[in-house]
Amino acid sequence: MHDRLDAHKHCDEHDLAADTPEAADQRRSPHCPVCAGAAVHVFLEIRDVPVFCNVLALTRAEAVAAATGDIELALCSDCGHVFNTAFDAAKLEYNPAYENSLHFSQHFSKYAEDLAHRLIDTYGIRGKDVIDVGCGRGDFLSLLCRAGNNRGYGFDKSYAPDGNGSAAPGNPTFIRDFYGPEYASYPCDLLSCRHVLEHIEQPVAFVADIRHSLDAKPGSVVFFEVPNAAYTLRDLGIWDLIYEHCSYFSGSSLTRLFSDTGFAVRRVAELYDGQFIGIECTPGTAISAAATVDPHDVLECVERFPERYARKLDYWRGVTDELQRSGRRAVIWGGGSKGVTFLNLLKPSAVVGVVDLNPRKHGRFVPGTGHEVVSPDRLREIRPDVVIVMNEVYKDEIRKDLRARGLTPELLVA
Repeated sequence: MHDRLDAHKHCDEHDLAADTPEAADQRRSPHCPVCAGAAVHVFLEIRDVPVFCNVLALTRAEAVAAATGDIELALCSDCGHVFNTAFDAAKLEYNPAYENSLHFSQHFSKYAEDLAHRLIDTYGIRGKDVIDVGCGRGDFLSLLCRAGNNRGYGFDKSYAPDGNGSAAPGNPTFIRDFYGPEYASYPCDLLSCRHVLEHIEQPVAFVADIRHSLDAKPGSVVFFEVPNAAYTLRDLGIWDLIYEHCSYFSGSSLTRLFSDTGFAVRRVAELYDGQFIGIECTPGTAISAAATVDPHDVLECVERFPERYARKLDYWRGVTDELQRSGRRAVIWGGGSKGVTFLNLLKPSAVVGVVDLNPRKHGRFVPGTGHEVVSPDRLREIRPDVVIVMNEVYKDEIRKDLRARGLTPELLVA
């Protein structure tokens, strides 16, 4: 979602460099990638979605011809993990064109700053060493460095600087490589990894590698953040179902993963209005009472999810069809995963463009549908009747931006 790494290869390149017959057999008879349980059943299928939501095309023709894949969502009844049994890592090749930073939003930036300060204050990370696995362009790592006067090391094989030639704030060091035991000599008081794990086909191997890198650092703190499967299932965050995410972690499956790989789980909590889930650990084996999570809630949500998913899609088809019939022009605000999914599932004729604050997306095109992503400055020219907000947490920020431009379209929250 924000700062991510071409990290899935760190584990997958050893075993799944090609789509082997063994890998195909695993998809046909899946076992849970977290607990290896066989109590797995597919509960939702979505066909022909873009393989990448966060790699926008340079031309409309390229966007329309973008590669697609299938999603077959399965639930592990043992640990509450949700994953795509049709996922094929061979379809994905991450590179510096991957762009999913949300730091251009004031609302998100404040969340990230508050998170950095809380981690620093809670664990006394001041004047110490911080590692960020899947650092992207280093936004969060820079926050950790500045806020705590820390030394930072960012690992991301697809790392690319902004191109203005200036050093990242906080002056962290960036290593264009996967992080693992070969970097165990790097000092580490806090290791963060945000919105990477959901892209990893073999999460146990990935987290175990990180645990082994900390063998000589028993006092280190580990923080992971991922999209929250409970939000997707419970609150119908259906636009977050994308091919890039092979895993959807619940609190129970996330706790199981880290406790099984040698971490003492200190805290598991929903973050960012419930859309994310974070886990805080140290090397060890204990699980605090506060971190104990029961998978029952996830199991209940899955039972009703297919029906509720279909109902929400039908509702939005009706909304966008009515906009088309009435001749009202709409744009969606949010050129990331949610917006790309919304457009590809509905293909709404009434939507004439996509607005995003991230300037690195402007002038590029949405995979699948070919909609152009534009700056908010273009709205005075487009003058939409309706703005469809892809994430409710940004509604107030978007309304304020529109009013500052003298625009008062109707706002709908997808």
